[in-house]
Amino acid sequence: MADNDDGSRGGIRSGFEEALLTIRMDQIIFLKAINAATRKSKKYLQIRASIEEVGIIEPPAVHEDRNLKGKYILLDGHLRVDILKELQVEEVTCLLSRDDEPFTYNKHINRIATIQEHHMILRAIERGVSEQRLASALNVDLRSIYQKRDLLLGICPEAVELLKDKVIAPKTFRPLKAMKPVRQVEVARLMNDSGVYTHSYVLALLAATPQDLLLHPQKPKRIQGLDSEKMARMEAEMEGLQKDFQLIEDNYAVDVMSLTFAKGYLAALLGNARVVKYLAGNQPDILREFERITETTSLNQHIPEF
Repeated sequence: MADNDDGSRGGIRSGFEEALLTIRMDQIIFLKAINAATRKSKKYLQIRASIEEVGIIEPPAVHEDRNLKGKYILLDGHLRVDILKELQVEEVTCLLSRDDEPFTYNKHINRIATIQEHHMILRAIERGVSEQRLASALNVDLRSIYQKRDLLLGICPEAVELLKDKVIAPKTFRPLKAMKPVRQVEVARLMNDSGVYTHSYVLALLAATPQDLLLHPQKPKRIQGLDSEKMARMEAEMEGLQKDFQLIEDNYAVDVMSLTFAKGYLAALLGNARVVKYLAGNQPDILREFERITETTSLNQHIPEF
């Protein structure tokens, strides 16, 4: 597939330049300061030990500053770059982003996403670093390295994409592996919608998963603390909740359009002084509700019913 002039392939534009860029530490602008408490955290010390043992596995991402010539805004990799500065390293090889997207990267600068950590471990192993050496570098049990190495075995790519930037305990992925890909995607979306990524939450969703959506539907589900009757009840309740959620999702666009039209009509109506005078004198309650509707900015706000 041929590359286009803008760095895209087949019409899909790449987010990064293909060539890595080596830049000096004094050229890098941090979006967020790393404080003393962060430098004492377990995650920071693990990354430092890893860098000292095997070097940088995942290059930091930067974007060229449009206002300051020769300066680069650090989008991703604040901890890694800070550690390199602490180790008195003078330059670092970075990915050069085509776009300035600080929010996307900055919201995760203090913690490495679980899937990102998995990919870092895989890259280290591909470069010939043994699991034992990684465990020593990260100061963790060897079983933890095995668990993180095999994190995504049995997880479909669509679910991985949905969870790729989330901080999730590795054991949370185990219940996902008991589900078929279509159910994995549903559960990943439910996790994102609720903002809950705990092992117990995914276990509850596994308990509520219909048997035909399990990877091995012939095997009965066994979840500690739940018998078959409770799991059947959870399945029924979850099915009802998903139908309600789908109904809300399907009707949302229509509701927004209806609200927009209603607001426009009522705004024009209340722009007529004679109408306002009549309502104020004869139907003040209705006038107040009309005014509230015109001030509504979200479907989450209360809409009066007549």
